[in-house]
Amino acid sequence: MEGKSERCSWCGVQLLVPPETKSIQCSVCNGITRVRSNDRWVQVQDSISHTANRFKDLVNTVVAGSVNSYPAWNAQVYGYYPQPPPPRPSPPLTPPNPHGRKRALLCGVSYYGRSDKLKGSVNDVRCMRYFLVEKMGFPNESILILTEDETDPLRIPTKHNIRMALKWLVLGVQSGDSLVFHFSGHGSRERDKNMDEIDGYDETLCPVDYETQGKIIDDEVNDTIVRPIPRGAKLHAIIDACYSGTVLDLPYLCRMNREGVYTWEFQTYTPSVYKGTSGGLAISFGACDDQQTASDTTALAGKASTGALTYCFIQAVQSEPGLTYGRLLNSIRQQIREAKTGIRLNGPIASLINKVLGADLSQNNDQTYF
Repeated sequence: MEGKSERCSWCGVQLLVPPETKSIQCSVCNGITRVRSNDRWVQVQDSISHTANRFKDLVNTVVAGSVNSYPAWNAQVYGYYPQPPPPRPSPPLTPPNPHGRKRALLCGVSYYGRSDKLKGSVNDVRCMRYFLVEKMGFPNESILILTEDETDPLRIPTKHNIRMALKWLVLGVQSGDSLVFHFSGHGSRERDKNMDEIDGYDETLCPVDYETQGKIIDDEVNDTIVRPIPRGAKLHAIIDACYSGTVLDLPYLCRMNREGVYTWEFQTYTPSVYKGTSGGLAISFGACDDQQTASDTTALAGKASTGALTYCFIQAVQSEPGLTYGRLLNSIRQQIREAKTGIRLNGPIASLINKVLGADLSQNNDQTYF
C-alpha cells in the first residue's frame, strides 16, 4: 500500500508519509509534524510557487535566528515518534523578494587563544557587511555572519556550522540571484586524494575547530556552492586566506602579470571531472596563489588590522563603480604594491573604516597566515 503526502507544519515542504504513521520528521527543517488520520489523500505538488515558499520560510528561520538549528546535515526522510513533542511557536516571517535576491555568507575566523590567532578577521567581516549593505544594496536580513564574537553557538565558524551556512547560501538559488561568500581566516593545503588537481594538492579552508574536526577541502566547496548555480545567477567569492588561488576549485584560473596582461589556465587534471556551475557565473578572488601565504596587516587601515585582499577589494569597487573584472584585478594589485611602499590608502575605504571600526581597534597587529 503506497503512502500519502503531508505538508511539514514548520517549513511547508511536502513529506511522503508511510502507512499507519502517526508523526514524521522533516528532512529539511528537522521539525516534527503530527499526521492527521482524517486527512484526505493528496498528490505531491512541486510547482515553482511552492518551491519558492518553502525556500522563503527556511531562509527566514535561519537568517532571523528564529529557530535553534540549521537544516539537518544528514536528516532522515522518515521518523517515527509515538509521542511527538509539543509544537513550537511559528517563527515570524519576512519573505524576501522571490526573484533577484541578494544573499551573502561572511565568515571570519580568529582562532582565539591559540598561537595562530588572527587579528583582522572580524574587522574584515564587519567591513564587508557594511559595504554590501550600504553600497551594494544587500538586505541586512539576507547576510549570515559567522565569527567567534557571535553569541549564537550556531554562528561560531566551526566546520559543521560553515558547512551548513554554505548550503544555506545556495538553497533555492535561481536566475537573477546574486550570492557572495567571504572568508577571512587560515587557509591550508593537503595531498589530493582523488587525482583531480594539477599540482597534486587540495586547497582548504580552516574552521575554528580544524585541529579536531578537520579542514574543508576545495572539492567540497565546489560541490556545495559552485555546482548548483543556475543560468542567470552569480556567485562572487572573496577568500582572504593563504593558498586561496583555487579554493573554489573552478575550472579556469586567471593569471595576470605586472603589466596587466592576463592568461587563462585550465585547472582540472581529469577533463572528465566537471568543476563548473549549472549554467551560472562563479568568480573567486583569492588573496594569493595556491603556493603562497597571505597576511592581515595594519599597513592599509592605520591602527586597525585588516586582510589585504578584503581591504583592497572594497577600495577598488568603491572607487570605480562598474569596473570590469580585469580592471578590478589590476586595481587590487596596484593598491597592494602601493601599501608595500608605505603609501597609505585613503578615499572611500578610509571613511568606511572609520564608520565601521571607529575607535574599536582591538585587532591591531600584523599576523601572517600559515
